[in-house]
Amino acid sequence: MIESKTGAVRGADASRELMRVAQGLATADLVIVNAKVANVYTGEIQDDFCVAVKGRWIACVGKELKENIGNETVVIDAAGKTVIPGFIETHTHLAQFYDSSEFVRFAIKGGTTTVVTETVEVFPVAGLEGVADFLDAYRNQPLKVFGTMPAMVSISQACNGISLKTVQKLLQRDDILGMGESYWQTVLKNPDQFLSVFEETLRCGKTLEGHSAGASGRKLMAYAAAGISSCHEPITAEEALERLRLGMYVMIREGSIRRDLDAVSRIRDMGVDLRRVILATDSVDPYDLLEKGYLEYVVQKAIDVGFNPMDAIRMATLNAAEHFSLDGFVGGIAPGKCADMVIIPDLRTIRPECVISSGKIALRDGELLIPPRRHAYTSRSLSSVHLPAELTPEDFAIRVDGSASSVDVRVMDLVTDLVTKEMKARMPVSGGMIHADTERDIIKAAAIDRTHNPGRKFVGLVRGFRMREGAFAVSTAWDTSDIVVAGVDDADMAFAVNRIRAMQGGMVVCGKGRIIAEFALPIWGMATQLPMETIVEKLSAIDSAAAGLGVRMPRPWLTLGTLTTSAIPFLKICEEGLVNLRDGETVGLIYAPLNAGAPS
Repeated sequence: MIESKTGAVRGADASRELMRVAQGLATADLVIVNAKVANVYTGEIQDDFCVAVKGRWIACVGKELKENIGNETVVIDAAGKTVIPGFIETHTHLAQFYDSSEFVRFAIKGGTTTVVTETVEVFPVAGLEGVADFLDAYRNQPLKVFGTMPAMVSISQACNGISLKTVQKLLQRDDILGMGESYWQTVLKNPDQFLSVFEETLRCGKTLEGHSAGASGRKLMAYAAAGISSCHEPITAEEALERLRLGMYVMIREGSIRRDLDAVSRIRDMGVDLRRVILATDSVDPYDLLEKGYLEYVVQKAIDVGFNPMDAIRMATLNAAEHFSLDGFVGGIAPGKCADMVIIPDLRTIRPECVISSGKIALRDGELLIPPRRHAYTSRSLSSVHLPAELTPEDFAIRVDGSASSVDVRVMDLVTDLVTKEMKARMPVSGGMIHADTERDIIKAAAIDRTHNPGRKFVGLVRGFRMREGAFAVSTAWDTSDIVVAGVDDADMAFAVNRIRAMQGGMVVCGKGRIIAEFALPIWGMATQLPMETIVEKLSAIDSAAAGLGVRMPRPWLTLGTLTTSAIPFLKICEEGLVNLRDGETVGLIYAPLNAGAPS
């Protein structure tokens, strides 16, 4: 038998066995009896049905399967309960906080049996080898995980773009399904950066995932014309409808970063076909995994906000599989499909009582029966902070040339916990330097490259943290290879970054030269193999410590980490300077005098 590493290809011997079981000539390994089978292909509920499984595959679905039950057959009596396909996550980010074994432990118990994740976090800090290690961590787990290549849209030129040679290597992997989200503004502005790798991806029969937040009309059509197949960014039903009309799959996002399901759910009343609508999370943080669960929570909420239960289940099974051309493999309960099934009380109650993944009982009556595999990460994955030397307080000084008593500066002004705008502020100059001004809630923020140009840094200003003292640093910056630190005191900023250097990644809150809370994240500087419950305890301690400095964001590490991203508007920071996403230009902190021409 020849199988791909992901198990998506079934060999001739396995097919021959399935055919024998389907004809009643051989017994099955597992049979579910007395079930209501949710047929996502027809929208029917097939009452008092049975499902027979041989190896990893479904052999037959029908009323009478007595010939398939032998002495060695495991029989599950569904007792009139409903059997649905295993859930499929189509857009998430799994490289932050928890590692593969911890994520699998929580995802599988909620009925998720297939996941497609972005790899954009790993690539900037660990390259092709790191992405391979990340994906390998999810091989031979109780659920199936696929990846998408990073498009690498970054405000840092050191991280911006991915080479055609690297793309070709990644496309050879059977667990890479396409290219991950590319931000529409950059694609339209710099098509030459993307079109050759887009072409190669499409030539290999794989998908181009989209990110079209804020695009509409001709700009959205131009983005779609590049071959983009999906978007997870609609925040209204109207935005979702516009994308559906262009042939895109729309992923309704309900996760830890954004919760759009309520607003977008009005699409159900617009009289349109929902077969290209998918449910996705776009990442779930440890808090939500513990408190809410995973896709089972999203599907239940979709039902609760008014979607027909069969439609809601399709949006997390068949629709998701069809988008990535996995529907010949997963997404439904039918002969020849992978035996991924979940037993729930009824179609409106998404509470998994039994989960079958790849033909094996993974969870029954709340007990996890197949423990996740713990991965041994490479030494490179565990050593990703390459600062050449410890930083000093002087590294965070903002010096001003000349004898001016004040200067006009650009400040990243936090409009929300994630969105910033450019604010012009006049800052006093004392001793030739600009200092934090807690009275106006303006503190320092710096980005320090830890990978490509280790030690290169830029120090700017941010308003909105309400930090009164100390500093807070993280190595979980988005879309770059930076450590990001915000602080009032230069010595504390240096102390926090140096501690991250020593831990090889993580989060540090400090004040007056001492650590108040820290959380080591040694895997790519982003993740740990600690239990999920311990991760939540560590994050809670970080949140509390930041609050003790005056910070009022509910998840301040998320706010700090997104100061570097080109995915969320408008003024951002990287080791090269400040970048206004409206025009993509990298600029300095201090505005040039009116008689000196363009800003520095």
